[in-house]
Amino acid sequence: MKRIFIYISLIFCTLNTFAQIHEIGVFAGGINYIGDVGPTDYIAPNEPAFGIVYKWNRSPRHAWRFSYYQGNLRAKDIESEVPSRKLRENTFENKVKEFSLGLEFNFMDFDLHDGKKKVTPYVFTGVNYFIYDEIFISNKESYLDYQSSTLALPMVIGVKARLFSNFIVGAEVGARYSFTDNLDGSNPKNDNFESLRFGNLNSNDWYVFSGLTLTYTFGENPCYCAE
Repeated sequence: MKRIFIYISLIFCTLNTFAQIHEIGVFAGGINYIGDVGPTDYIAPNEPAFGIVYKWNRSPRHAWRFSYYQGNLRAKDIESEVPSRKLRENTFENKVKEFSLGLEFNFMDFDLHDGKKKVTPYVFTGVNYFIYDEIFISNKESYLDYQSSTLALPMVIGVKARLFSNFIVGAEVGARYSFTDNLDGSNPKNDNFESLRFGNLNSNDWYVFSGLTLTYTFGENPCYCAE
């Protein structure tokens, strides 16, 4: 009977050792677009963006992550350093509402159970589903055709730190390769606007979220069994 009790205790302690800890919080920062209209800078947020983040930490090195980010995309050819774009003078506006799911990997152990201050760089990737407007450009300005949605592949790098017992602060930059070439109105799907297509029609658009995250941690701490 004593052995059975010991075995049961060891099983529970082992389960607790691998107990997950959760994070939930907010994102605040900016968004910019990379494509056929406006400046060609890769990281140049020019509109505010915000969102929510949830993480399920499975180990000190990796976590499953879900997030919802949104922001408005805006660009003007007149702000570009490319002479042909300056002469064209197109502008556009669009909206992005993004749901993201994937894996976050820490380069250093980020054990949230020991109560110590922690700092680590990290990367994140997975798959995004986002909602946007199918637009077209006429007389140098963009107009709404209809609302659409598609997928994107996120490539995020960042650094995060636990400075207080239950709060983690992070800074990240994340580029998204979208499965559309019409965030900017350069390649509308509607064949009625075929004559309005321009730019590189064989290259899809990108958008980039840059900013800060603040998350609150919660969940059961593991127990450490005496040998």
